[in-house]
Amino acid sequence: MLYAVLCYNDEKAVSTWTKEEDDACMMRLGRVQDELRSEGRLGPVVRLQNTTEAKTLRKANGEHVVFDGPFAETKEQFLGFYVADVDTIDEAVEFARKLAIANPGLGSYEIRPLRVYLPSALPSEAMVTEPAE
Repeated sequence: MLYAVLCYNDEKAVSTWTKEEDDACMMRLGRVQDELRSEGRLGPVVRLQNTTEAKTLRKANGEHVVFDGPFAETKEQFLGFYVADVDTIDEAVEFARKLAIANPGLGSYEIRPLRVYLPSALPSEAMVTEPAE
């Protein structure tokens, strides 16, 4: 079964990390990812760009209006997600626990079962992009 492990954290705190701090966190998270990858159970891993780069499309007064930024003002922002191909939600929770240990932030992880509708909808070259500067 596929589970999304949604990662939330304080974007302002994360954005203050030095390159070295960010690289160290990514290295720790990479070790956790390698565990599932080596078992063939890790799907896509996505790190979202800052909410300042986001747009929200919302219906207002019968029309679709585009707003700058995320959909809501919150203490924590949705920063990215993992797809874990594990047998039970308990295994997905354990994976999220390992991510939480590897990540020094105070964020949270939401674990939700997935249904895949279009497993190969994206061309392979669209799967990997470089982060915006």
